[in-house]
Amino acid sequence: MKQAILSAWFVLVALPLAGQTQEAKFLADTLTVQAEGKYEADPDLATLTFHVSAQEKKLKRAYEQATRSMQRILELAERNGLAKQDISTGTLTVRPVYDWGDRKQRARAYRVEGKVILRLRDFARIGELIDESVENGIADFRSLTYSLADEEAAKQRAIAAAMRQAEAHARVAMTGNARRLGELRYVSVDVKQLAGIVQFVNPLEGLRAETFALRSGVGVPSPPEVVPEKISVAATVQCVFQIL
Repeated sequence: MKQAILSAWFVLVALPLAGQTQEAKFLADTLTVQAEGKYEADPDLATLTFHVSAQEKKLKRAYEQATRSMQRILELAERNGLAKQDISTGTLTVRPVYDWGDRKQRARAYRVEGKVILRLRDFARIGELIDESVENGIADFRSLTYSLADEEAAKQRAIAAAMRQAEAHARVAMTGNARRLGELRYVSVDVKQLAGIVQFVNPLEGLRAETFALRSGVGVPSPPEVVPEKISVAATVQCVFQIL
Protein backbone atom coordinates (compact mmCIF):
# COMPACT_ATOMS: atom_id res chain seq x y z
CA MET A 1 0.00 0.00 0.00
CA LYS A 2 1.22 3.41 -0.87
CA GLN A 3 2.75 5.32 2.01
CA ALA A 4 0.04 7.45 3.53
CA ILE A 5 0.55 11.18 3.36
CA LEU A 6 0.22 12.74 6.75
CA SER A 7 -0.56 16.29 7.51
CA ALA A 8 -1.40 16.82 11.17
CA TRP A 9 -1.68 19.99 13.08
CA PHE A 10 -3.35 21.38 16.14
CA VAL A 11 -6.22 23.75 15.55
CA LEU A 12 -6.55 26.07 18.48
CA VAL A 13 -9.67 28.10 18.00
CA ALA A 14 -11.11 30.72 20.27
CA LEU A 15 -14.66 30.42 21.53
CA PRO A 16 -17.26 30.84 18.79
CA LEU A 17 -18.14 34.38 17.94
CA ALA A 18 -21.61 35.68 18.50
CA GLY A 19 -23.99 34.54 15.81
CA GLN A 20 -22.12 31.29 15.02
CA THR A 21 -24.08 28.08 15.17
CA GLN A 22 -23.86 25.75 18.16
CA GLU A 23 -22.47 22.95 15.97
CA ALA A 24 -19.25 24.91 15.38
CA LYS A 25 -18.09 24.61 18.99
CA PHE A 26 -16.32 21.33 18.43
CA LEU A 27 -13.70 23.15 16.31
CA ALA A 28 -12.04 24.37 19.47
CA ASP A 29 -9.13 22.23 20.75
CA THR A 30 -9.04 19.72 17.94
CA LEU A 31 -6.48 17.76 16.02
CA THR A 32 -6.91 17.62 12.25
CA VAL A 33 -5.30 14.73 10.39
CA GLN A 34 -5.20 14.11 6.65
CA ALA A 35 -4.29 10.68 5.32
CA GLU A 36 -4.52 8.67 2.13
CA GLY A 37 -5.52 5.04 1.68
CA LYS A 38 -5.38 2.79 -1.34
CA TYR A 39 -7.04 -0.46 -2.33
CA GLU A 40 -5.90 -2.70 -5.20
CA ALA A 41 -7.52 -5.74 -6.75
CA ASP A 42 -7.36 -7.81 -9.91
CA PRO A 43 -10.20 -7.07 -12.36
CA ASP A 44 -13.00 -9.59 -12.07
CA LEU A 45 -15.35 -8.41 -14.82
CA ALA A 46 -14.96 -8.22 -18.60
CA THR A 47 -17.48 -6.25 -20.66
CA LEU A 48 -17.81 -7.02 -24.37
CA THR A 49 -19.71 -4.70 -26.69
CA PHE A 50 -21.00 -5.87 -30.08
CA HIS A 51 -22.74 -3.99 -32.85
CA VAL A 52 -25.53 -5.61 -34.88
CA SER A 53 -26.63 -4.12 -38.20
CA ALA A 54 -28.50 -5.00 -41.39
CA GLN A 55 -29.28 -3.01 -44.51
CA GLU A 56 -31.90 -4.04 -47.08
CA LYS A 57 -34.21 -2.38 -49.60
CA LYS A 58 -37.20 -3.52 -47.62
CA LEU A 59 -37.52 -2.40 -44.01
CA LYS A 60 -39.09 -5.68 -42.96
CA ARG A 61 -36.18 -7.71 -44.31
CA ALA A 62 -33.60 -5.47 -42.65
CA TYR A 63 -35.42 -5.67 -39.34
CA GLU A 64 -35.76 -9.46 -39.54
CA GLN A 65 -32.07 -9.87 -40.38
CA ALA A 66 -30.95 -7.65 -37.49
CA THR A 67 -33.29 -9.50 -35.14
CA ARG A 68 -31.84 -12.86 -36.20
CA SER A 69 -28.30 -11.60 -35.62
CA MET A 70 -29.30 -10.34 -32.20
CA GLN A 71 -30.85 -13.69 -31.34
CA ARG A 72 -27.78 -15.60 -32.54
CA ILE A 73 -25.38 -13.65 -30.35
CA LEU A 74 -27.71 -14.12 -27.37
CA GLU A 75 -27.71 -17.87 -28.01
CA LEU A 76 -23.92 -17.78 -28.26
CA ALA A 77 -23.71 -16.00 -24.91
CA GLU A 78 -26.01 -18.52 -23.25
CA ARG A 79 -23.97 -21.44 -24.65
CA ASN A 80 -20.93 -19.90 -22.98
CA GLY A 81 -22.63 -19.88 -19.62
CA LEU A 82 -23.68 -16.22 -19.34
CA ALA A 83 -26.68 -15.54 -17.13
CA LYS A 84 -29.56 -13.43 -18.42
CA GLN A 85 -28.68 -10.56 -16.08
CA ASP A 86 -25.23 -10.39 -17.71
CA ILE A 87 -26.67 -9.83 -21.18
CA SER A 88 -27.98 -6.42 -22.24
CA THR A 89 -29.54 -5.53 -25.57
CA GLY A 90 -30.44 -2.09 -26.76
CA THR A 91 -33.43 -1.16 -28.86
CA LEU A 92 -33.09 -1.72 -32.58
CA THR A 93 -33.04 1.59 -34.44
CA VAL A 94 -34.12 2.19 -38.03
CA ARG A 95 -32.43 4.69 -40.36
CA PRO A 96 -33.46 5.26 -43.98
CA VAL A 97 -30.64 5.46 -46.52
CA TYR A 98 -30.96 8.07 -49.28
CA ASP A 99 -29.13 8.65 -52.55
CA TRP A 100 -27.35 11.96 -52.84
CA GLY A 101 -29.09 14.21 -55.32
CA ASP A 102 -32.46 12.50 -55.01
CA ARG A 103 -34.77 15.50 -54.89
CA LYS A 104 -37.76 13.41 -53.84
CA GLN A 105 -35.75 12.03 -50.91
CA ARG A 106 -36.98 8.50 -51.40
CA ALA A 107 -35.21 5.90 -49.26
CA ARG A 108 -33.28 3.43 -51.40
CA ALA A 109 -32.72 1.16 -48.38
CA TYR A 110 -33.19 0.87 -44.64
CA ARG A 111 -30.50 0.26 -42.05
CA VAL A 112 -31.39 -1.39 -38.73
CA GLU A 113 -28.81 -1.28 -35.92
CA GLY A 114 -28.56 -2.48 -32.35
CA LYS A 115 -26.06 -3.10 -29.55
CA VAL A 116 -25.37 -6.10 -27.35
CA ILE A 117 -23.35 -5.93 -24.14
CA LEU A 118 -22.04 -9.09 -22.51
CA ARG A 119 -20.56 -9.16 -19.00
CA LEU A 120 -18.53 -12.19 -18.02
CA ARG A 121 -16.23 -13.23 -15.21
CA ASP A 122 -14.61 -16.18 -16.96
CA PHE A 123 -11.93 -14.40 -19.00
CA ALA A 124 -10.99 -17.62 -20.78
CA ARG A 125 -14.20 -17.38 -22.83
CA ILE A 126 -13.50 -13.91 -24.21
CA GLY A 127 -11.58 -15.03 -27.29
CA GLU A 128 -14.15 -17.65 -28.23
CA LEU A 129 -17.03 -15.20 -27.95
CA ILE A 130 -15.31 -12.61 -30.12
CA ASP A 131 -14.05 -15.07 -32.73
CA GLU A 132 -17.32 -16.91 -33.18
CA SER A 133 -19.47 -13.80 -33.35
CA VAL A 134 -17.24 -11.98 -35.85
CA GLU A 135 -16.09 -14.88 -38.04
CA ASN A 136 -19.65 -16.14 -38.45
CA GLY A 137 -20.84 -12.66 -39.39
CA ILE A 138 -23.20 -12.46 -36.41
CA ALA A 139 -22.06 -9.07 -35.15
CA ASP A 140 -19.20 -6.58 -35.17
CA PHE A 141 -16.92 -6.50 -32.14
CA ARG A 142 -16.58 -2.96 -30.74
CA SER A 143 -14.83 -2.96 -27.37
CA LEU A 144 -13.54 -5.00 -24.43
CA THR A 145 -13.21 -3.52 -20.95
CA TYR A 146 -11.69 -5.08 -17.82
CA SER A 147 -13.01 -3.65 -14.56
CA LEU A 148 -14.31 -4.47 -11.07
CA ALA A 149 -17.79 -5.88 -10.67
CA ASP A 150 -18.31 -4.02 -7.37
CA GLU A 151 -16.60 -0.65 -7.63
CA GLU A 152 -18.39 0.72 -4.57
CA ALA A 153 -16.93 -2.01 -2.37
CA ALA A 154 -13.45 -1.10 -3.63
CA LYS A 155 -14.05 2.56 -2.78
CA GLN A 156 -15.26 1.67 0.70
CA ARG A 157 -12.14 -0.40 1.33
CA ALA A 158 -9.92 2.48 0.21
CA ILE A 159 -11.77 4.80 2.59
CA ALA A 160 -11.41 2.31 5.44
CA ALA A 161 -7.66 2.10 4.78
CA ALA A 162 -7.38 5.89 4.84
CA MET A 163 -9.35 6.08 8.09
CA ARG A 164 -7.01 3.57 9.76
CA GLN A 165 -4.03 5.63 8.66
CA ALA A 166 -5.61 8.84 9.95
CA GLU A 167 -6.32 7.38 13.38
CA ALA A 168 -2.83 5.89 13.63
CA HIS A 169 -1.18 9.20 12.77
CA ALA A 170 -3.43 11.08 15.16
CA ARG A 171 -2.29 8.84 18.02
CA VAL A 172 1.34 9.32 17.04
CA ALA A 173 0.82 13.10 16.99
CA MET A 174 -0.49 12.98 20.56
CA THR A 175 2.47 10.99 21.86
CA GLY A 176 4.11 12.79 24.78
CA ASN A 177 1.28 15.32 25.03
CA ALA A 178 -0.38 15.88 28.39
CA ARG A 179 -3.77 15.84 26.73
CA ARG A 180 -5.36 12.82 25.08
CA LEU A 181 -7.13 12.07 21.86
CA GLY A 182 -10.90 12.16 21.99
CA GLU A 183 -13.59 11.00 19.63
CA LEU A 184 -13.83 11.70 15.92
CA ARG A 185 -15.93 14.81 15.43
CA TYR A 186 -15.78 15.38 11.67
CA VAL A 187 -14.51 13.65 8.55
CA SER A 188 -14.42 14.60 4.87
CA VAL A 189 -13.74 12.06 2.14
CA ASP A 190 -12.41 12.45 -1.38
CA VAL A 191 -12.38 9.30 -3.52
CA LYS A 192 -10.43 9.34 -6.77
CA GLN A 193 -11.53 7.53 -9.89
CA LEU A 194 -10.48 3.93 -10.33
CA ALA A 195 -7.18 3.58 -12.14
CA GLY A 196 -5.99 0.63 -14.16
CA ILE A 197 -9.20 -0.16 -16.06
CA VAL A 198 -8.14 -1.55 -19.44
CA GLN A 199 -10.22 -1.01 -22.57
CA PHE A 200 -9.54 -2.28 -26.08
CA VAL A 201 -11.54 -0.55 -28.80
CA ASN A 202 -11.79 -2.18 -32.21
CA PRO A 203 -9.76 0.01 -34.63
CA LEU A 204 -12.13 -1.08 -37.40
CA GLU A 205 -15.22 0.21 -35.63
CA GLY A 206 -17.90 0.99 -38.16
CA LEU A 207 -16.43 -1.30 -40.82
CA ARG A 208 -18.25 -4.58 -41.15
CA ALA A 209 -16.23 -7.77 -40.82
CA GLU A 210 -16.94 -9.16 -44.30
CA THR A 211 -16.14 -5.78 -45.89
CA PHE A 212 -12.74 -5.65 -44.21
CA ALA A 213 -11.95 -9.23 -45.20
CA LEU A 214 -12.75 -8.55 -48.86
CA ARG A 215 -10.67 -5.37 -48.99
CA SER A 216 -7.63 -6.64 -47.15
CA GLY A 217 -7.64 -10.34 -48.00
CA VAL A 218 -7.12 -11.25 -44.34
CA GLY A 219 -9.38 -12.07 -41.44
CA VAL A 220 -10.65 -9.55 -38.94
CA PRO A 221 -8.03 -9.05 -36.23
CA SER A 222 -8.89 -10.18 -32.73
CA PRO A 223 -7.98 -7.97 -29.76
CA PRO A 224 -4.40 -8.36 -28.59
CA GLU A 225 -3.53 -10.62 -25.71
CA VAL A 226 -4.14 -8.20 -22.85
CA VAL A 227 -3.05 -9.08 -19.34
CA PRO A 228 -5.09 -6.70 -17.21
CA GLU A 229 -3.19 -5.10 -14.39
CA LYS A 230 -4.50 -4.53 -10.91
CA ILE A 231 -7.16 -1.87 -10.54
CA SER A 232 -6.60 0.64 -7.77
CA VAL A 233 -8.70 3.26 -6.07
CA ALA A 234 -7.37 5.91 -3.70
CA ALA A 235 -9.20 7.84 -1.01
CA THR A 236 -8.13 10.88 0.99
CA VAL A 237 -9.76 11.65 4.33
CA GLN A 238 -9.51 14.67 6.58
CA CYS A 239 -10.45 13.82 10.16
CA VAL A 240 -11.02 16.17 13.06
CA PHE A 241 -10.51 14.58 16.48
CA GLN A 242 -11.47 16.15 19.80
CA ILE A 243 -8.58 16.81 22.17
CA LEU A 244 -9.48 16.12 25.82
